[in-house]
Amino acid sequence: MAEYEACILGLRRAIDLDVQEMLIIGDSDLLIHHVRGEWATKNRKLLPYLECVHRLCKRFIKAEFKHLPRIQNEFADALATLSSMIQHPDHNYIDPICIHIYEQPAYCFHVEEESDGKPWYNDIREYLKNGEYTKDATNVQKRTIRRLANQFFLGGEILYRRTPDLGLLRCVEAGEASRLIEKIHAGTCGPHMNGFTLANKILRSGYFWLTMETDCIRYV
Repeated sequence: MAEYEACILGLRRAIDLDVQEMLIIGDSDLLIHHVRGEWATKNRKLLPYLECVHRLCKRFIKAEFKHLPRIQNEFADALATLSSMIQHPDHNYIDPICIHIYEQPAYCFHVEEESDGKPWYNDIREYLKNGEYTKDATNVQKRTIRRLANQFFLGGEILYRRTPDLGLLRCVEAGEASRLIEKIHAGTCGPHMNGFTLANKILRSGYFWLTMETDCIRYV
């Protein structure tokens, strides 16, 4: 986020100076490849920043992003060192960057008892099992299910979430998720555990559902 904010401030300053063509050189692999569209932006908290950068880039006739390894970026390093040595007067103030992060994810907000008796992952499981969608699924919902299905693995009737290190986490339905939260939070040092720690502990135990962090924070 800090890398994105630095980039956004630089773009805004260039726009104020009426710059028409811009070459943005950065040593952040993540930011450069995200903006170029070469890497997927999986962290939803970064998406508003990425959208802000793309929106600002449309203000230029030409805007190009180039990656430069940190070891070769002596000029930026020298500027950063110089800046850290200067005492800025109190009246110098950088306007904050307003980024809106929605609390509600696109797919679902939190896991509740399923009214139809089917688990939250039923649509994904059916797609992996039979390649079928629900009868009333819209094109947007179908596209979402296909995208989500890439992150899961079906073993018999049990659905697993893939992890970056090629591990598998068993997907659990709402009732079992609630029992896991209560059981793990009541364990050793449970009362001192915050929501994020509780969610990570459940992940390490080998379980997964889409809204783990939100549910754990609400429970704590």
